Amino acid sequence: MEPVSRTAQWTAAARALESERPDRIFDDPLARAVAGDTGFALLERYRGSAVAPFVLVRTRYLDDALVRAVRDRGLRQVVSVAAGMDMRAARLTWPDGVTLYELDRPALLDAKAELLARHRVDTVGGPRRHAVAVDLAEQWQDDLHAAGFDPEQPTLWVAEGLFFFLPEDVVRRLLGTLRELSAPGSVLLGDMTSRTTLTNPLARGFLKILAEDGNPWLFGTDSPEEFLPDCGWSVTDLKQPGEDGADFGRWPHPVPPRTMTGVPRSFLFTAEVLAA
Repeated sequence: MEPVSRTAQWTAAARALESERPDRIFDDPLARAVAGDTGFALLERYRGSAVAPFVLVRTRYLDDALVRAVRDRGLRQVVSVAAGMDMRAARLTWPDGVTLYELDRPALLDAKAELLARHRVDTVGGPRRHAVAVDLAEQWQDDLHAAGFDPEQPTLWVAEGLFFFLPEDVVRRLLGTLRELSAPGSVLLGDMTSRTTLTNPLARGFLKILAEDGNPWLFGTDSPEEFLPDCGWSVTDLKQPGEDGADFGRWPHPVPPRTMTGVPRSFLFTAEVLAA
């Protein structure tokens, strides 16, 4: 797979270790198979960066937010943008009538299909799943429509571990495209890093390793509550790992107040379509 796709194995390694704990905060039984030797090697390479606890918190936050959206809001059209090796189709409990579209690069989706077939994953009772091979930096809307996507139906968009790797202009264009495809009532779940993370000396070593591995972080914002509305999305929930509702007993670091400047941060968010 492409270097950026190996991040799916790296995050799967973190999910595998969590899933094997007796007090696990989520269960991903396929994570170890997904990670392979590459995933665990990368996890060791990035040790000390706070990435592993962030992956755990992010996974649980998005799990909970997704379940609430399909259960309480009645959303039945879900699109995972850059789905990677996410296995929510198999490991979460879904209501009837949900259709899940997984967008990602062809090579990664092929590897995922082979893995699911080899392990005979049972998705009976889960969503109707459509893998849609795309390049998110290019035009991909027609491919999603061809797979059955209905822009007149409210959509739950999940953008997990994506925005770090895209230039700001591509992030803005992508968020704008999601907004254009979203009927009223649509929801966006995702995560971002801060702009300060990309320039802070504390993160320099980690960012250098990422760049050497072909996975440079290119985008961050210190004010997602301003950036997202500028792209058509109204923030309804914004949390730093470690805050109430984004801790789950896995965040080992103090949470810096937003008034403290010059501090690297991560953000988890839920947003809705911004009213015209």
